[in-house]
Amino acid sequence: MSFEIVEATLSDIQAALDSGEITSRQLVLMYLERIADHDKNGLTVNSVLEINPDALFIAESLDVERQLQGPRGPLHGIPVLLKDNINTGDNMHTSAGSLALADSFAGEDAFIVSRLREAGAIIMGKANMTEFANFMTNGMPSGYSSRGGQVLNPYNISTPTGGSSAGSAVAVACNFCTVSVGTETSGSILNPGNLGSIIGIKPTVGLISRSGILPLSSTQDTAGPMARTVRDAVLLLNALLGQDTGDAAMGTNRGKVHEDYTVFLDGDGLRGARIGIPRDYYFEELTEEQLALFNASVERMRELGAIIIDPAEITTAREISYSSVVLNEFKTSLNAYLSRLGPGAPMRTLKDIIDFNHAHPVQTLKFGQATLLDAELTTSGTFTEPQYLRDRMTDLRLCKELGIDATMREHQLDALLFPADFGARITSRAGYPSIVVPSGYTSAGAPFGVTFSARAYEEPVLIRLAYAYEQNYKVRKPPSLRSFI
Repeated sequence: MSFEIVEATLSDIQAALDSGEITSRQLVLMYLERIADHDKNGLTVNSVLEINPDALFIAESLDVERQLQGPRGPLHGIPVLLKDNINTGDNMHTSAGSLALADSFAGEDAFIVSRLREAGAIIMGKANMTEFANFMTNGMPSGYSSRGGQVLNPYNISTPTGGSSAGSAVAVACNFCTVSVGTETSGSILNPGNLGSIIGIKPTVGLISRSGILPLSSTQDTAGPMARTVRDAVLLLNALLGQDTGDAAMGTNRGKVHEDYTVFLDGDGLRGARIGIPRDYYFEELTEEQLALFNASVERMRELGAIIIDPAEITTAREISYSSVVLNEFKTSLNAYLSRLGPGAPMRTLKDIIDFNHAHPVQTLKFGQATLLDAELTTSGTFTEPQYLRDRMTDLRLCKELGIDATMREHQLDALLFPADFGARITSRAGYPSIVVPSGYTSAGAPFGVTFSARAYEEPVLIRLAYAYEQNYKVRKPPSLRSFI
């Protein structure tokens, strides 16, 4: 087949589908062939955890629909991979990478999966992830799960993948799918997006439904798009939108959601934009090479007309330390999720999962389960612990009011710019949106990106800035997928 799948965009694919050059069935087969050749073979990046056994049937039915009625939209007949903590009411499991949940079926689609199906997307499979979104133990490598094994970075296998949406990022980077869906609590989209040289959009908490997603935090979790281009990520974002009365956070988005975010794709979007760089604290872990890449990115933005305020310090940055919020929220959130799986579910509580792991230590406890034990033993699950309440209020005060809000107001900023994903902790605790964009590679081939961040529901600004940067400086390149000897 003459169609080139590597680095093909949604627009490229839709044009080929409309012209009859390919069908959705053939498209699925092309991706499955790449997965067979490279995911568990050759370089063995190990990003795909499960393939939907009905994917080809779904593709064929969407091909028939295209012929009879035309396409539903940009995602009609497009294969999508989902992070393995997102429910699908089909013949696939939802396990969050855990062997304890390897036989767990969700029974019904997550709200965002229903939206994808309505848009005509093909749920092709589940992506591997850091087990329980990297909340199982200390020292677990990013991208590792007891059910799926270790995801590798295709650009340099000695470079981490980032987590916890490791498989979602690597699958997109390797062209095993066009777009994927990840989730983030504190960097889980931005971190692997940065290290996978792809686009990752971490939306405002409340923009996209969380219903039907195995949770980590009731206040910080959100799903988000992962793609190779900003336009494709935005098209996927459009498909994920929809008002879910079952998610209380979505009540905050009234009057702030746009039906079509592609209207904010502006190639000249950096001109006149005020972008602040919080240097203090956020640059301490950068190598000289990474710092040079970041500074070069800033100069590019200046060339495109951006007004750079450097530094624009977040005065609370060094006050933001360990918070017990996620630890306290995990147990109750997970137990509530497990209780909704139905009477045949293999696990009903966090304690059941811990007991399963103790009974199968060789398979499940390669790195231990210290964090699971902490969550089970040190929290009541009632959100009444004084430390939890204080930490929640402190997070909001230091990260939102006295942090991002104060800095952006002081300097009249459109956005903040962070190296890599280094701003994820403060933006996630604030519930604020970010977009990571590739900006270069180190001499060892490791990807390096920059992250635009702003206040709640300011995705339009971030999309405009990220798109302008990407379109004028297209630095992304696909990994070679050659085995290292």
